[in-house]
Amino acid sequence: MRSEAKPVPGSDSYLLRPNPEDPRLTEKVSGVDQDGQPIETRVTVERPLTLFLNGSEIVTMMTICDHPDYLAVGYLLNQNMLKPDDEIVGIDFDEDIDVVVVRTERETNFEEKLKKKTLTSGCAQGTVFGDVMEKFETVKLNPGAILKTSWLYALTKSINTTPSLYLEAGAIHGCVLCHEDKPLIYMEDVGRHNAVDKIAGYMFLNGLSGDDKIFYTTGRLTSEMVIKTVQMGIPILCSRSGFTAWGVELARQVGLTLIGRARGKRFVALAGEGRIQFDMASDAADDEPRETRRKGAVE
Repeated sequence: MRSEAKPVPGSDSYLLRPNPEDPRLTEKVSGVDQDGQPIETRVTVERPLTLFLNGSEIVTMMTICDHPDYLAVGYLLNQNMLKPDDEIVGIDFDEDIDVVVVRTERETNFEEKLKKKTLTSGCAQGTVFGDVMEKFETVKLNPGAILKTSWLYALTKSINTTPSLYLEAGAIHGCVLCHEDKPLIYMEDVGRHNAVDKIAGYMFLNGLSGDDKIFYTTGRLTSEMVIKTVQMGIPILCSRSGFTAWGVELARQVGLTLIGRARGKRFVALAGEGRIQFDMASDAADDEPRETRRKGAVE
């Protein structure tokens, strides 16, 4: 099965973006507010999704389950269980039992590797296996990639005003693959690593290169976020949130441009500053939209 792209009304840049109108993704819940008054509010729905690679059960993830095919493939790629030259012969999703099976041309067996997984700082089941760091150390990012400040200001405004589960219900992370000043692929999930993996899966299944792309996330710039961005071959990573020390160290080690606290006309760059072209003064940029300031950053 393959997830269908949903065009954004009034925009021709998105190839895929959130669909907050999907009734499977939120539900209404009753409660009371700070004054004891009855209220109804929408909350995000999470579901368990069990992933199989050929005959091996790999992991059960908590996810909104909107693009299980992209999530499954991206997870396997970012855990080095799939290689760039692997041929996927089938992806089967059974919605009744919440199982997705990825089938490859070559045989695989990851029982021993699964015993040696290392927990990371990602929400829920974020993991990184030992050989992921070996791959990380050999990746070469595009030295000619650039980021104009005018692109960054335009991207943050466009992304923050795009209809999304974040604006509808909150309790969600968002990640966006961008080219210059245009957002292309916008994914959301209850864990930021899931949103990243869905974009990685889309890129793999659609033959999309990361060499000239920008990656935007609402989550923290942790070691896991840096590693996964580098694995996708994307040279620039931006976030509306903050940094961890190891995330900065790894970004500097591999030459990744790392930009955090990007809200409205403000940002901080702590690695790869040489790629930034300051073509637009900050006082010429718009402030962050009021509705996104009210909700605040997702951590």
